[in-house]
Amino acid sequence: MSTSASPRPRIHYACQRCGNCCRWPGAVRLKFDEIGKIADFLGLTPAEFVARHTDLMPDRSALTLKSRPDGSCSFLEGVNHCTIQPVKPFQCAGFPNAWNFPGWREKCEAKEIPLDPPS
Repeated sequence: MSTSASPRPRIHYACQRCGNCCRWPGAVRLKFDEIGKIADFLGLTPAEFVARHTDLMPDRSALTLKSRPDGSCSFLEGVNHCTIQPVKPFQCAGFPNAWNFPGWREKCEAKEIPLDPPS
């Protein structure tokens, strides 16, 4: 008779809008279609948005949102208000479910929600 470990329960993390991920240093890589959406939301042309609010990745592979000197996102206002929330990039919207990084649980206040019903 073989014993197998029970599968880990599937968990979804519900964002609490704590803003901690927005203060974590690092690049927010933009997808091509996100540039136009964010520019429209801000009332800018895509070229104006790129010139004012993006930087080139060090390897020149993509554009990223500008960061402040402390590493926080330039679109973070106050403690935890994202000024582009309705059109924020996929990278931001997908955190921590679509992707995350070592140590994220020490900062992120997302709540665990089991997707599998208890047996």
